[in-house]
Amino acid sequence: MSPEEKSSKRSEGLRQRLLHKLLYCTGDMQHLHTLMQDQPLSVQLLEWSLRGVSSVIMVDNPVSGALILIALTLSSPWQAVLGSVGLFASTVTAIIIGYERVEMSRGQYGYNGMLVALLIGVFSAAGDWYWWLLLPACLAGATTTFVSSGLAPVLDRWDLPVSVFPFNTVLLLYLSCTGTSNPYYPNYPAQPLGAPLINNNTQLHMPKLLKGVVLGVGQIYACDVLGPTVLILGAVLLFSPIMALHALLGSGIGTLAGLSVSVRQDALYSGLTGFNGALGCMAVGGLLFTLNWRTHVFAIICAFLSSYADIAFSNVLANVLKRIENWDWRGHSMTLISASFKKLWTNLDVCFKSLSC
Repeated sequence: MSPEEKSSKRSEGLRQRLLHKLLYCTGDMQHLHTLMQDQPLSVQLLEWSLRGVSSVIMVDNPVSGALILIALTLSSPWQAVLGSVGLFASTVTAIIIGYERVEMSRGQYGYNGMLVALLIGVFSAAGDWYWWLLLPACLAGATTTFVSSGLAPVLDRWDLPVSVFPFNTVLLLYLSCTGTSNPYYPNYPAQPLGAPLINNNTQLHMPKLLKGVVLGVGQIYACDVLGPTVLILGAVLLFSPIMALHALLGSGIGTLAGLSVSVRQDALYSGLTGFNGALGCMAVGGLLFTLNWRTHVFAIICAFLSSYADIAFSNVLANVLKRIENWDWRGHSMTLISASFKKLWTNLDVCFKSLSC
C-alpha cells in the first residue's frame, strides 16, 4: 500500500470517528442520562442544570445547554451569572421539596428559574455586577418551582403544559412590586413596540433586518449579540435540525409581522419582534406535535399569531396600564397561542380525518 493510500485511509478513519462522536452528542443523549444514574448527586445535578439551560429553547440536550451557557457568557458574563443563579435556585428547591426525579432530570424545574433571573437582569437599571440583584434572582427562581407545581394540576385538567406560565407570573409580580423608582431595584420603563407617531422613517437597512432575524433566536435568552446567537442556534441544530429550521423560520415570520404593523426599527434590528414567532413555530412544528405538512402549516400560523399577539400585548400594556410603571410581556403570546393550538389540535385532527374520508 502506497503512502498516499495509507494517509487517505487514516484521514477517512479520523472523519468517521469525529462523525461518530458528533452523532453521540445529538438528540436528547438518553445514553448519557442512563450512565449518569449511578453517579453522585452533584454530578447528576450538573447534567440536570445543563438540560435546564437548553429547555429554555425547548431543547433537551446537556451539550446544547453547555454551548448556550458559553454563548451567554460571551454575550454578558453578568447575565450568565444571574441565569445560573436562578437555574440553580429553582432546581435545588425542587430537590429539597422532593419533586419527581424524572422531571428534575429533564430540567423541567430549572428553565423557568433561569428565564426569570435573566429578565430581572435585563430590566434592571442598576447596571451590571450589581450584586444585590442576586437576591431577587435567587428568590424568584425558587418561587417558579412552587408556582409550577401549583399550576400543573390545574392545567392538566385541560391537557395543557405548564410551559413558561411560572416565569410569566413571577416576573410580572417582581416588576409590579419594584417599578422604576425603587431605590434598591430600579427597572427600565416598559416601551411599546409600536413606532412613535413622530417617526416617519420608512427606509430599512436590509443587512440589519436579516441580522435581526438571526438575533430573534438569541433574544429567547435576552441575547442581542450575533456571535453568541449563532452559537445558540448551533446548539439547537445539534439537538434537532428541524427545530433549528423552525426557529429561524419563526423569527423571520415575526420580523415580517413587525414590518406589517410598523413597529420600531430598533425592535426589528435587535430581534425583539422575532423571538416569540421563533418560539411559537418551534413549539408547534417541532415539540408538541409530530411533524407533517399540517403541523408545518400550523407552525407558520402560530408564529404569525404569536408575533402579532406580542406586539398587541406590548402596546396595550405599556400604554393603557400606566399605573404599573413596568410590565413585561415576554413569552406571554407564545405561551397562550401554543397552548391554544395544543388544546384545539384534537378537534382539528378529527375534522381533518373526516374530510380525508
